[in-house]
Amino acid sequence: MSAIRTAVNPVTWSLAMGFNQGEAVTGASRILYLSGQTAMSPEGVPMHDGDMAAQLGLAVENLEAVLAEAGMTLAHLVRLNVYTTDVDGLLPHYGVLAERLSAAGVAPVSTMLGVARLAVPGQLVELEGTAVS
Repeated sequence: MSAIRTAVNPVTWSLAMGFNQGEAVTGASRILYLSGQTAMSPEGVPMHDGDMAAQLGLAVENLEAVLAEAGMTLAHLVRLNVYTTDVDGLLPHYGVLAERLSAAGVAPVSTMLGVARLAVPGQLVELEGTAVS
């Protein structure tokens, strides 16, 4: 049985930003909870110090790598939390993420939070998600 996703949008402004207000999922056979992904190399070295756009791009790639290892893609994301040390600095680059989600045909529910810092010094953005299949 495959998951059936139903968007719940009492308002529609969020669709332009790439996320649904809610998403009802039925028939899911697997749930993958993804730890926060940042701009780290496969060896665990922080990358792109001070470059929000590059960090966001690599964080998405790392998120996709975890999904791929589980046999999933961005299309399976039902929730995506975005943590950043600089909301104003992230917003001009948010299209990088929104375009990737749109290309996957998905608009997962999402929350963006500004935080004082992330676990690894120098990291500016972290992506955490939930995927279903």
